[in-house]
Amino acid sequence: MGLYESCCVIALCFMFLLLNPQFSYSMSCTSQKFTNNKLYEHCNDLPHLNCYIHWTYNPKVSSLNLAFVATPTKPDGWISWGINPIGTGMVGTQSLIAFKNLNDTIVVKTFKLNSYKSIVPGELEYRVLNMEAMYSNEMMVIFASVELPKGMRELNQVWQVGSLVLNGTFPGIHDFQLENLNSKGKLDLMKGKNVNNGLEDSMVKNRNIHGILNIVSWGILFPIGIVIARYLRTFVDPIWFYVHVTCQISSYIIGVSGWATGLILGSQSKGIMYNSHRDFGIALFCLATLQVFALFLRPKKEHKYRFYWNMYHHGIGYGVLVLGIINVFKGLEILQPGNKWKLAYIIFLSIIGGVALILEAITWTIVLKKKPGKSNINKLYDGQNGRQQPLTS
Repeated sequence: MGLYESCCVIALCFMFLLLNPQFSYSMSCTSQKFTNNKLYEHCNDLPHLNCYIHWTYNPKVSSLNLAFVATPTKPDGWISWGINPIGTGMVGTQSLIAFKNLNDTIVVKTFKLNSYKSIVPGELEYRVLNMEAMYSNEMMVIFASVELPKGMRELNQVWQVGSLVLNGTFPGIHDFQLENLNSKGKLDLMKGKNVNNGLEDSMVKNRNIHGILNIVSWGILFPIGIVIARYLRTFVDPIWFYVHVTCQISSYIIGVSGWATGLILGSQSKGIMYNSHRDFGIALFCLATLQVFALFLRPKKEHKYRFYWNMYHHGIGYGVLVLGIINVFKGLEILQPGNKWKLAYIIFLSIIGGVALILEAITWTIVLKKKPGKSNINKLYDGQNGRQQPLTS
């Protein structure tokens, strides 16, 4: 199996791994027991922030008894569960928030989230009874009974965790990672389960597709294409050229698809901004497009402008390589598929780098043996004499 085929297999492995991300919880709600021996009819593992809700709904009196379990970002942080009667997001949520007060006691209080910057303590739209909170094994629990409107069949629930409590009385701002922004869903009171809304499912799917396409494109295929162009010309001329062009055009097509998916994802997630990742992506797309034009502008080796074309082609190519790798790491930080996938990509880059160093030494050894003398070495840079030029395209 050759270098190109081997790296394509690696690319397919990354696609499979990212299409099947394993987001695991530290436990399941079914394994959780409460020291006060409270029992609930249903429990759900919530899809974000490693949170869980245990609950029983009594339709005769429209009462929801619940226990919300979560791990605060820091031991002195806070957790929150609430109902949004007017929408599916955070704004408008009627929240129960638990935290440690100045006496180092776990308390739970009610807050209204009128806007992203306005959290107001006070009574909620729904009557809340039997509020209490506890802290055990680095996890906080909120217990409460909520009186809901008659006939309610489902509710919009929102949950959150934070790391800061101001003066022991007021929850500070939480993180704005995807996990935090997507911590919402519908609680189906009749079927006994948490239901993600369709938009969120679509966002998660598009986010994974965007990550897969761009890792395979700029992170894997493009570096392979550069290695092929720089080194294989010495061994398989002119086959290297057609393999190089195929690899880079495939990379560009896949990359453009990933870029378009990113635009769709941006339109679906208003208010979620990753400025540096976006800016690197725009620069990467523009440079890659210029690189594609280089194929149509390529003069013959004997042409007087070939030297300048080589500078243009190499400069933009290495620019795309650097920007692509940087943005892959930024994307992995956002996607958060697990540290092992970041490590896998680092290992891939190390292998490619090691192969490049070995081929660099072998190529120069062959070239210098075939063309001894200073005058001949200078020809390595002028675009002449065919395949014995490891530095031109």
